[in-house]
Amino acid sequence: MEVVRHRPNHGWIEVITGSMFSGKSEELIRRLRRAQIARQKVQIFKPRIDNRYGQDHIISHSEMRIPSDNLVSSAELLTRVDPDTEVVGIDEGQFFDLDLPAVCNTLANQGKRVIVAGLDQDYLGKPFEPMPQLLAIAEYITKTLAICMVCGGPANHTQRLVVSSERVLVGASGTYEARCRQCFDPSLAGPPGERRSQR
Repeated sequence: MEVVRHRPNHGWIEVITGSMFSGKSEELIRRLRRAQIARQKVQIFKPRIDNRYGQDHIISHSEMRIPSDNLVSSAELLTRVDPDTEVVGIDEGQFFDLDLPAVCNTLANQGKRVIVAGLDQDYLGKPFEPMPQLLAIAEYITKTLAICMVCGGPANHTQRLVVSSERVLVGASGTYEARCRQCFDPSLAGPPGERRSQR
């Protein structure tokens, strides 16, 4: 009896994760530009909360940029992604709701390449949902490392530099810096000079 094989639809999920200042958005932009050069249809999204550098672009800390659309919820992806889109890029995945992994699964099952960049840990060093769930279901995972701004070692943590107990506090230089395992201290607060003198 002949076995009939179905042609795979070639959908999958890629996750780019790590601390702030580790090049996640740069890597996302690089992959999306390569897809555009290959004349694939690409749609790019970010959460509306992330307006640090502009409303209509993903912009890395090194000023790389690519046009994007804003979303309020991950469910919007299912209505905003066109049927003929081949590649879906999503930045700042940690700012989306807990439905993001299920939505990415749906898009991948439709045959789309879904690339998500985001922090894997919050300012306390705890898993930053929904990124851990995305890491569990992704076919490809890239872990990026920054350089510790205290000792120069490999940095896997995001050190908050301002006093706040809010889990989501959008900011960049002056609000956060990259730290290695040894130099990271989630209990630190106050101006950088005061914190380092307490070490």
